[in-house]
Amino acid sequence: MKRFLKAGLALAIAGTGLAHAATELVIATVNNGHMIEMQKLTKFFEQANPDIKLKWVTLEEGTLRQRVTTDIATKGGQFDVMTIGMYETPIWAKKGWLLPIATDANFDVDDLLPAMRNGLSADGKLYASPFYGESSMLMYRKDLADKVGFKMPDQPTWVQVKELAGKIHDPKAGVYGMCLRGKPGWGDNMALLTTMVNTNGGQWFDMSWKPQIDTKPWHDAINFYVDLMKAYGPPGASANSFNENLALFNEGKCGMWVDATIAASFVSDPKQSKVADKVAFAQAPVAVTPKGANWLWAWALAIPASSQKVDAAQTFVKWATSKDYVKLVAKEHGWGTVPTGTRKSTYASPEFMKAARFAEAEKKAIDTANANDSTLPKSPYVGVQYAAIPEFQAIGVAVGQQMSAALSGKVTVDQALKTSQTAAEREMKKGGYYK
Repeated sequence: MKRFLKAGLALAIAGTGLAHAATELVIATVNNGHMIEMQKLTKFFEQANPDIKLKWVTLEEGTLRQRVTTDIATKGGQFDVMTIGMYETPIWAKKGWLLPIATDANFDVDDLLPAMRNGLSADGKLYASPFYGESSMLMYRKDLADKVGFKMPDQPTWVQVKELAGKIHDPKAGVYGMCLRGKPGWGDNMALLTTMVNTNGGQWFDMSWKPQIDTKPWHDAINFYVDLMKAYGPPGASANSFNENLALFNEGKCGMWVDATIAASFVSDPKQSKVADKVAFAQAPVAVTPKGANWLWAWALAIPASSQKVDAAQTFVKWATSKDYVKLVAKEHGWGTVPTGTRKSTYASPEFMKAARFAEAEKKAIDTANANDSTLPKSPYVGVQYAAIPEFQAIGVAVGQQMSAALSGKVTVDQALKTSQTAAEREMKKGGYYK
């Protein structure tokens, strides 16, 4: 009897051990639509990899950036996989904070769009795998443009866009001429505003790294933006970022919206958008130069060097950013809903090109964005809507707060730019860029 009890106890202990054998991966990600969809598809990954369990930490964009930056800089080891972008990847890779992605034949690294692969690599190695890639574009209500007799060019100017905004702005009917980001943050309002500055002939820093914020191109761009939004934007625009504007557009409350190309798959989806059949697409507006008028970005999955579960993390990253994952989303929800902007094979799919009316405009925007040549005057930094230096995060946040304050009328544009210039100079001097 004792022998049987001992055997039973041994089996119970063994069973307990088996129950805890699965590796738990903690994944930090952003609360965007495609990431939320990835979480819903967790079961497919866990069925194929029963020894790995996924735990999601889903955060708003600004909070995500703060949490993952703090964790990786302090080697906290809180996350095994992080959702990061093109700004962080090369900087963190050079610091030794990220592990290279262990690509294999099945992953097919050569299938990645060159702009995405290059932006997420350092010293020829891929350090983050793109989950979706994007540029920026103009999404507009073609029915409203037709009604006022406006024919949208493939690449409009900001002046033309403002003219149309005035014609279709009808707050009494619940339609605002233009929706644009106003929420402060280097990846929030400053993503859009940097492209507006670029196309007005401006830049963040000149070749001697001196900040160029209190200059004519910045004044032209920010004054135009504030005037446009005060005249034809929705109320409370200074609090709106991607998700808020997406919700407004899908409700039929935005006549036009300039933002990430990835939004196109949401605004043209009849399950999400009340105006899905009325939306059309054009390239991001230009001013004095087409250079830097549309941004370049990827939300990508990376593995911090502090992770203790590297093999499992590599397995997950390769699954979530593979050609097969794109096919899985297509099978579950249709080709019009797949994450885009990362792989040549997606755009080579006749099913995708048929389902996604925006595909051609999206790919053109991504292909024409050049992180190495995004400003009219020569610049010392890489990046379209950011400068890939560690100091930029703090500078971008400080400037973003000033621009949001200018939009809400708390300060004038002149005051906001002067304060921003001073803050940027202080950071750059502290960083040893110039005296």
